[in-house]
Amino acid sequence: MLVNYPDDTIAAISTPVGRGGIGIVRISGPDALPIAERVFTPAKKAAVAGAKAFSIMYGRIVDPASGREIDEALVSVMHAPSSYTREDVVEINCHGGMVAVRKALELVLQHGARLAEPGEFTKRAFLNGRISLTQAEAVMDLISARTEESMKIAVDQLKGGLSEKLNALRDSMIEICAQAEAYIDFPEEDIEFRTKEEMVKSLCRIRDESERLSKTFQEARFFREGLSVAIVGRPNVGKSSLLNALLSRERAIVTAVPGTTRDTIEECLDINGLPVRIIDTAGIRSSGEAVESEGIRRSLEALEQADFVIAMLDGSEALHDGDLVILEKIKEKNAVIAINKSDLPVLINSEGCLPDGKRHIRISAGRGEGLEELKSIIFRSTLKDWKEDREGIIVTNIRHKLALDRASSSLSGAIEVLKGDQPLEIFAVELRDALDSIGEITGAVATEDILNRIFSDFCIGK
Repeated sequence: MLVNYPDDTIAAISTPVGRGGIGIVRISGPDALPIAERVFTPAKKAAVAGAKAFSIMYGRIVDPASGREIDEALVSVMHAPSSYTREDVVEINCHGGMVAVRKALELVLQHGARLAEPGEFTKRAFLNGRISLTQAEAVMDLISARTEESMKIAVDQLKGGLSEKLNALRDSMIEICAQAEAYIDFPEEDIEFRTKEEMVKSLCRIRDESERLSKTFQEARFFREGLSVAIVGRPNVGKSSLLNALLSRERAIVTAVPGTTRDTIEECLDINGLPVRIIDTAGIRSSGEAVESEGIRRSLEALEQADFVIAMLDGSEALHDGDLVILEKIKEKNAVIAINKSDLPVLINSEGCLPDGKRHIRISAGRGEGLEELKSIIFRSTLKDWKEDREGIIVTNIRHKLALDRASSSLSGAIEVLKGDQPLEIFAVELRDALDSIGEITGAVATEDILNRIFSDFCIGK
């Protein structure tokens, strides 16, 4: 593992910016206790360094230079290795106003700590062996979870199930690799046919399991990243009304004037635990007006980039040329056609005009009719094989999927080498490539570049 282990002490504010009941300054590292002692005066004469693990002390934050009192505070102490980072950790719990919390952090930094980088506390937890790299990433997923199902998936990852599965596969590969290299070192010992057959069988099992894990990403990723759903249609078919109805609140302005929506409007929605980023778009039509034209350009861009599209038609009117343009654009998209205004007389003539294989439903955005069916279509059209009571490990991270695909490819190469009686040196190279790919997921193989990419997305203080 080509990583530099830190030996300094870091600090950061670990609570969100703004007013709150408390604000926490977290300190971690070899000098965490002495630094806290310099800025914290306990109500009872006691040393912070001598406090029991997981104990809390009451006192005041005081500027040693001026003697000025900053705030009342509770200080919690965790001794290494029984802490989140496996280092000495001190958390200063101030009142939640940002002035007091920032001043407390300034004092801590003045007296020996360094401001933590994004995700550096969790990075230290990984470097010190408390958690694997997949568990570290699960911490960020848990913080970012927007639905209960997303949270459950992140918690499952945090428990280490994926790491255990991958480590077991990697151990099996190491055993085979050691066996092969023994034959390379002692070429006078010919590899037995039975041994070769057993190696191929084991590698096929490992490759199949790697491919199975990789395939879970296609659907599971939406619980981590969210599903983007664009509502598209010509002006005044009810797109903004549908957005408001799905959200159960007046988010978008609705008027009888065509072109009211001039830009995309995005909101989050929970559909059976699936986090959905729903996008209301400007009505698509020919326009010479500059602002509306830009809105239409963004609508078409949203249509192209969306994971799922709701193409809206006005059921109380005959099909327009604009409707036909939109229906043509969704032919290759995962989409549903929502025929709105089912409460009005049906005038639309959709017979033979709707794209083959595209489901269509009747809804009334104004009355809220058909919305549950629409939600069900969005969910099932995207997650065809998803089970609420699913079993087994799943992959939600693109980094993990790509590494698994590389491992599967290398394993296939190793199997072909073994079957084709090619030199074992080539077999060993393929197998080591597969080992490195799996190791990149858990952190058994890691570089500063990999870690920096992962932890740069974390918030400071975690």
